Amino acid sequence: MLDNALFHPRSPGTPLQSWIRQSLVNAILDGKLQQGQRMPATRHLAKSLSVGRNTVTAAYEELVSQGYLESRERMGFFVGAVEPTPVATVETVPQTGGVSWRKHLKFMPSEMRHIEKPWDWQDFRYPFVYGQVDRNLFPVDQWRACSRDALGRSAIDYWASDRALDDDPLLVEQLCRHVLPQRGIFARRDEVMVTLGSQHGIYLLAKLLLNPGDGVGVEDPGYPDARNIFRAHGADLRRLPVDDDGLVLDGDTDALLKGAGLVFVTPAHHCPTMVTMSDTRRRALLDMAEREDFLILEDDYEGEVRSAKTPPALKSIDQNGRVIYIGTMSKVLAPGVRIGYVVAPAPLIAEARAMRRLMHRSAPLNNQRTAAILLANGHYAGMVRAVREALSERWREAVAAVRRELPEFRLSPSIGGSSLWLECPPWLKAEDLIEAAAARGVLVERGDPFVRADQSGRYFRLGLSAIDAKLIANGVAEIAAAARSLRTH
Repeated sequence: MLDNALFHPRSPGTPLQSWIRQSLVNAILDGKLQQGQRMPATRHLAKSLSVGRNTVTAAYEELVSQGYLESRERMGFFVGAVEPTPVATVETVPQTGGVSWRKHLKFMPSEMRHIEKPWDWQDFRYPFVYGQVDRNLFPVDQWRACSRDALGRSAIDYWASDRALDDDPLLVEQLCRHVLPQRGIFARRDEVMVTLGSQHGIYLLAKLLLNPGDGVGVEDPGYPDARNIFRAHGADLRRLPVDDDGLVLDGDTDALLKGAGLVFVTPAHHCPTMVTMSDTRRRALLDMAEREDFLILEDDYEGEVRSAKTPPALKSIDQNGRVIYIGTMSKVLAPGVRIGYVVAPAPLIAEARAMRRLMHRSAPLNNQRTAAILLANGHYAGMVRAVREALSERWREAVAAVRRELPEFRLSPSIGGSSLWLECPPWLKAEDLIEAAAARGVLVERGDPFVRADQSGRYFRLGLSAIDAKLIANGVAEIAAAARSLRTH
């Protein structure tokens, strides 16, 4: 019988059969299994690993096809003629000094305030975490079918080639024909570029549009990664307040935006409060941009999962080409798929493609083609409906539960979306509540990365993308119980 220590811990998401194959390949290449050594019978190994016999058999047969194992009739399986990988040896070299990385590093993004998502979020009974995938909503069958189509010979001939500047023409066509018109945007193909998610688009545009010292208006509170990107480019950040009608536009805002080159906004569902910018303020912002000669970077935060009340994109009413639009497919597909897009005038898109080439050339074309087929076959529209319905139900459940269980907490008004933004009462610190809730199996997110340092400890966010609607009421009740326990101490 094999030593079970040969089987390394199974990584999350790795199928059993793949795990067995990988473990045995590593053992063979490391010389822990020798050429000609007899492998245990499939039945015995399956019992030892507590897996199905068919799983082990399939793993053995795949390793035979790859030459790692040999199958001998009536005798079983044996280790094949594979040369083990030489064992690397590291000599200990005395070091009298060392590199002072703080001297050599010109920028340290790790020290910025970032959104943190615990890796074990699925272990919480009530995971109020934002932006994670609900496995019950992810279209596994449709994605698998479209992936198979993307592996057809003609598709492979396209996406396997080195295309430094290109995007998949089918995906761009589908975005222009089916996705963007839903947000009121009608664009030509040369006005669209695919990115590795919306954040990649923000970084590219910051690189193209900003010099160190340039003024950039950002929402306060606001999306921390955008703020960090602008700061990384040496921008002069101008913090613009947000109230229940979105970005505040008044005399103070006018003064702050004097000489600014760019304003970053999330007008549909503001990040993180989820409020929607009023029509009056949308038009006022466009007028101000024309008057002060700045550009507007519109992150259509949650545009995919908008409610029926969500207004069209800000870009849809832009008559002067000052709005640069950023969208993503992450909220419906998954963040790990990394497909976003930028819509802007053709001259800017041409430069963005050239900048993207310097970073990593094109975005992965195999994923682009799979997403394009998903759109072309009509699957994506069905997925959007399913996600919207699920999030709408969860949002209603969460709002009702918060109003019932947490009356002392201020709930930011919204018309829907996949999260709620709450402010703690004066007597309670958010970090204490988050810790006490975690002890009760409830995961909520810190609000600190979104706000100024002097507002730390006041806010938290309830994400709704990954929690079952049936668990929301009990989860909020546990948060309320955690708050009551802190009040009594």
